[in-house]
Amino acid sequence: MHIVYPVVVSALLFSIGVYGVLARRNAILVLMSVELMLNAVNLNLVAFDVWLRDRLHGGQVLTLFVIVIAAAEIGLGLAIVLAVYRNRRSIDVDRLRDLAEGGSPEVSQQSEASPDRAAVGEDADREARS
Repeated sequence: MHIVYPVVVSALLFSIGVYGVLARRNAILVLMSVELMLNAVNLNLVAFDVWLRDRLHGGQVLTLFVIVIAAAEIGLGLAIVLAVYRNRRSIDVDRLRDLAEGGSPEVSQQSEASPDRAAVGEDADREARS
C-alpha cells in the first residue's frame, strides 16, 4: 500500500474541517468540523502504523484513544450547545461572545450605550420609597 493515498485523503479531510471551523457560524457544524479534523488525524495514525509495520501497533492504540476522547468531547460539546440554545434561543457562534454576562448581546450593548441608566433607575427607586 502506498502511503500517499491515505495521507492525501487525510489532508483533504483536515482541510475541509479547518474550513468548516473558520467559515461556519452554527456551533453544531463547528463541532462536526472538529470531528472531521480528528478523523483525519486518526486516518494518518493508522496509515503510518501500517506503513511502518509497528509490532506494538502504537498508531492503532492511539487512534482508539483519540476516538474515545472525541466521543467525550462531542457529548460535552452538544450538552453545552443544548444548554446555550435553551437560554439564548440561538447557537450562532458570533452571538455567543458574551457568555460570562447574564444578558443577551442586545442587552449588553444597550447598557454600554447608556451607562447612567442604572443610576437613574436607582434614583427613581429612592423617590418611590420616600
